[in-house]
Amino acid sequence: MASKLLRAVVLGPPGSGKGTVCERIAKSFGLKHLSSGQFLRENIRANSDIGLLAKQHLEKGLLVPDHVITRVMMTELEKMQTQPWLLDGFPRTLGQAESLDGICDLDLVISLNIPFETLKDRLSARWIHPASGRVYNMEFNPPQIHGIDDITGEPLIQREDDKPEAVAARLRKYKDAAKPVMELYK
Repeated sequence: MASKLLRAVVLGPPGSGKGTVCERIAKSFGLKHLSSGQFLRENIRANSDIGLLAKQHLEKGLLVPDHVITRVMMTELEKMQTQPWLLDGFPRTLGQAESLDGICDLDLVISLNIPFETLKDRLSARWIHPASGRVYNMEFNPPQIHGIDDITGEPLIQREDDKPEAVAARLRKYKDAAKPVMELYK
């Protein structure tokens, strides 16, 4: 268990490896890995009001509105007042960052900087197991059987926004939204 209630965030564009980095850091230092994507998937599976709203946006390749994801994350962070944590996927916008700063003082912000071409290649080769959020990369972390989740045997999917034609637009959107967040945490 970590000796201090560390509050940390890992920032980075889609495909930068935030989830993988967070899992490794959390395991090594006894932190709770809080993934905004995982919380959204749980709400979608539960058919909650937030889940239904999030699903509508995600199916179109859009970011979930600030007020929705902020509400989800604030609810989860309320439960974590006595535990050290590491955030993955939140905050993505200045509004989200300001909301986060309003409830806690961050100890550490890690920014993952990956070349654009590398991100394009990674995202285009990424396939996921929708129910769990497990991520595979067909180039360097493929499943044992092509197109099948290693644990459940269920089919993998490629998200619409990971298809090559959508990746460049998605990365541009991230860059525009993330710039003020990076400035805030410099």
